[in-house]
Amino acid sequence: MNRAIEQLTKVDASGLAARDDLEHANAQARMDNLSFSLAAGDNPASFTQKYTDVKSEKDALIKIAHGTTTLAFKFKGGVIVAVDSRATMGSVISSQTVKKVIEINPHLLGTIAGGAADCCFWERVLSMQCRLYELRNKKRISVAAASKMLVNLVLRYKGMGLSMGTMIIGYDKNGPGLFYVDSEGQRLENNLFSVGSGSTFAYGVLDAHYKYDMEPEEAIELARRAIYHATHRDAFSGGFVRMYWMKEDGWVTMPLEDVGELYYKYNPEIQLTNASESPITVTSV
Repeated sequence: MNRAIEQLTKVDASGLAARDDLEHANAQARMDNLSFSLAAGDNPASFTQKYTDVKSEKDALIKIAHGTTTLAFKFKGGVIVAVDSRATMGSVISSQTVKKVIEINPHLLGTIAGGAADCCFWERVLSMQCRLYELRNKKRISVAAASKMLVNLVLRYKGMGLSMGTMIIGYDKNGPGLFYVDSEGQRLENNLFSVGSGSTFAYGVLDAHYKYDMEPEEAIELARRAIYHATHRDAFSGGFVRMYWMKEDGWVTMPLEDVGELYYKYNPEIQLTNASESPITVTSV
């Protein structure tokens, strides 16, 4: 009986190894076939900069309009990630239901800010690379290594028109991880980040109320409140509040909440002060 169990165990182990080898080969084949077309010309970077608004150049023919609100912060229970769901094309609202969080794997998340196509493409490439790392090394990739891998991927195309301002969020043996990565090659680590056109409004709420030693309910409420205030003041942010809670055993999702309904919850807190009750005092110099 013991010998039969031993033989079955060996067969199962060899079968798992063969499956991993096949998956690794298929993933590597997909990576080998992956290509990214460059602009025509001797210097693709200068050619692209001439026609694309990479750094808000007034004479660029293609203007890249940015509009979103994403945020993430660490607290004692892990990491809270919150985003809005509005997508814009210039001054036109193209969608109110965009999912601005990429689920890289069960222990890693990425956010979308800037060009949706750029962020989605490169974070999906990152997901493939993280899986290859796991197959090669038989262990999960760390948050720091995943963020470094992403910045190395996009750095090759710096100045060629990519528009990315993403956060990589995860949990590994070192605890919760939160990194900011953009298409200009920046990679920063901190306890709190907000990215997008509504980030200044979100930072106003976060800076006033954030603390590491928060209970989960308090952290979720802070993230919800920050996204709402950003959508209230930023015309390019809106739709729904989408939240994730990154725990030690992986991420979990929170229910979607319509910012239109949150207006009736938070609006009494942001009523404008009556000017007659608080007149402006002018002092002579």
